[in-house]
Amino acid sequence: MGRKVLVLNQDYSALSICSVPKAFLLVYLNKAELVAESEQFTLRTVNDEFPMPSVIRLHRYVSLPYKGVMLTRQNIFKRDSHRCQYCGTPEDLTLDHVLPKSRGGKTSWDNLITACKRCNSRKGDFTPEEANMKLRQKPFKPTFLVFLRDFSGSLEQSWMPFLSKREKVFD
Repeated sequence: MGRKVLVLNQDYSALSICSVPKAFLLVYLNKAELVAESEQFTLRTVNDEFPMPSVIRLHRYVSLPYKGVMLTRQNIFKRDSHRCQYCGTPEDLTLDHVLPKSRGGKTSWDNLITACKRCNSRKGDFTPEEANMKLRQKPFKPTFLVFLRDFSGSLEQSWMPFLSKREKVFD
């Protein structure tokens, strides 16, 4: 059961994504309420049938001082659609600093991209302009909401009303 459930805070703001068993448990223990259920799937036991959660809302407000996307290798790959940002291949991927570290480049969302080993070696210790290599897209730091909406894999249609709200809250 690899399906995911959108978890909303008490104020209906997107908080996280969790597994179906975790979401069902939160609803069953009365820690959350079912906001939307899957139209295609149900959860079955020997004696009962339950709606499969798609969106749940916590009964208590969870205060998160910073709601950002962690800078990790996998999150960079997700942002860049698991493609080399120079040639577009999905093979032999690694990370590349647009401005090389040896020249003062930082390890940040705005300076890291996904690159295949071949292009990364070809670029070497140069900037893309100096190596005459064009970036497919400029690196950027995704907001929490954008990351949930665009890079979390498959999205349920029932999530969209909660993921299309104003993003400025999460910056």
